[in-house]
Amino acid sequence: MTAKTSTTKAPAARKAPRKRQPTAPPEMAAPMTVPEPEEGLLPSHPATELLAYQTDLWRRGLRYLDTLRERADNMLEHEQAGKPPLLDFDYEMLVDGRRLARPANYALLRITRVGDDCLEDCLDETRPPVMIVDPRAGHGPGIGGFKRDSEVGMALHEGHPVYFVIFFPEPVPGQTLEDVLHVLRRFVETLAERHPGKPPVLYGNCQAGWAIALLSADCEGLVGPAVLNGSPLSYWSGESGVNPMRLAGGLLGGAWLTHLAADLGDGRFDGAHLAANFESLKPANTLWQKDYRLFADIDGQRERFLDFERWWTGFYSLSKEEITAIVENLFVGNRLERGELQVCPGCTVDLKRIRNPLVIFASSGDNITPPHQALNWIPAVYPDTAALKAADQRIVYLLNPHVGHLGIFVSSKVARLEHRAILESVGELNDLAPGLYEMRIDNPTGDPDCHKPQFQVRFEERRVEDLDYPDQAPAFDRVRALSEHNVALYETFVGPWVRFYTTPWSAEALRQLHPARTSRLMFSERFSPWMTGVKWLAEMVETAPAPVDSDTPYRQWETLVSDSIASTLELAGTTRDSVYEMGFHSLYGGGWWSENE
Repeated sequence: MTAKTSTTKAPAARKAPRKRQPTAPPEMAAPMTVPEPEEGLLPSHPATELLAYQTDLWRRGLRYLDTLRERADNMLEHEQAGKPPLLDFDYEMLVDGRRLARPANYALLRITRVGDDCLEDCLDETRPPVMIVDPRAGHGPGIGGFKRDSEVGMALHEGHPVYFVIFFPEPVPGQTLEDVLHVLRRFVETLAERHPGKPPVLYGNCQAGWAIALLSADCEGLVGPAVLNGSPLSYWSGESGVNPMRLAGGLLGGAWLTHLAADLGDGRFDGAHLAANFESLKPANTLWQKDYRLFADIDGQRERFLDFERWWTGFYSLSKEEITAIVENLFVGNRLERGELQVCPGCTVDLKRIRNPLVIFASSGDNITPPHQALNWIPAVYPDTAALKAADQRIVYLLNPHVGHLGIFVSSKVARLEHRAILESVGELNDLAPGLYEMRIDNPTGDPDCHKPQFQVRFEERRVEDLDYPDQAPAFDRVRALSEHNVALYETFVGPWVRFYTTPWSAEALRQLHPARTSRLMFSERFSPWMTGVKWLAEMVETAPAPVDSDTPYRQWETLVSDSIASTLELAGTTRDSVYEMGFHSLYGGGWWSENE
């Protein structure tokens, strides 16, 4: 008995039930381990997931508010610095248009350096210079070169000497379109002196595109190919239900509101009005999607958001003479494509006088300048292909299927493919026979960073007759007639009183109280001292654990709620645009007008 009770095999007998079934040798048996959670993620217990999501929600909310605070501070700092151009390249000023005999608030810059690299040894002396002009449509200059992958960056990449046209925050008092064109012509003459025998390639973004068209018509022989990016030249064109901005003139009674806004600004038109118009086009993006994208990916989107908003919130002014001429002659009057635009007494712009090749870059996803507005001027100026060829002109158009308006000259992907392809093909444009062509880029790799011969550029001949867009001229002719009548009434009976009572102080007060400013500045520490606490808390949570997985039920629910809100706002915007369309056609589409004309 004692021998059996003292044996060392008793413990083995107690463990025996665990080894009843045959097993692999111990060295081959898989160890029983608990799966480790992915790095930065908490175990997937429901209560733990909820706690982690709430913590992450709090962290993202603090950093989101802190981003809005930094945006407001950047806006104030930029304004206090005089709103310099937001170029990511070093430059020197060659010509200050404010000091010319006929002054305008434009200046010509030469790009001199990229980071630590001087450009003198990198330029190709055989290539013509490139002059890039940014849009003066409410915001400041720099969007064509505010990052390395941009129009400026691609032109430098191809070895072109690059020049950039900027403008200052305030116009010269009484500045007119004629003054602006005079200064731009002086810039072209400066480039001709610096690069004899090499007419510059002109790059015009949005509003600057029609300015380049006017310049090309005035500078025959001095300029090379002109690239018009998202540039409207046919203002009455558009697709019903898709492009509501062209209807605004008729729904507001014409250009008289532009006169009123400029008079209330003491002779200056605040660019914040134009920015607000752009933002109102897509309420879903303006009121929700843009901010939710930032909130949902605060770590990845913060710097990108701040960089873009630094440009978007820099509102510049136009003189009353400029903005009223633009609205009356272009947006409401559509006089450019008709050859009726007078920039000075006895001086009418005729687009048939343009002899340098034109490249028109438009996008089907652009609801501000759709392909209709970018291209429909061609059949209005040249009735058929034979007329275009007889004029010895070459027009090339390039269509992107989906990119938005700003993406045409902001998107890095577009810059690395389309704009680089355009610049690489500059030499071929002058060799084309007169006619209309579509530029096609074959990129089987799908990589925007590929190089020739990985992608190919083809110019396929097209017919002017195929540019067949609906004719909506009768309705818009009635808008123009009503606008002229309302402007005459305003300037006769209302305008003098508005100008009499407007003071520089009241104009500045209205400028500062514009919702486009107050909605952003309210998050600044200067206007909301408690945002200092938000800044301190955001710094505390910046080193918090990594965010929860986007596949968790709570993040999926959050995304679902966001999509529902965006869909509701999109439906509201679509409904609003449909009401605008029906109202416009009810007012100007016939009926009463037909009976009384």
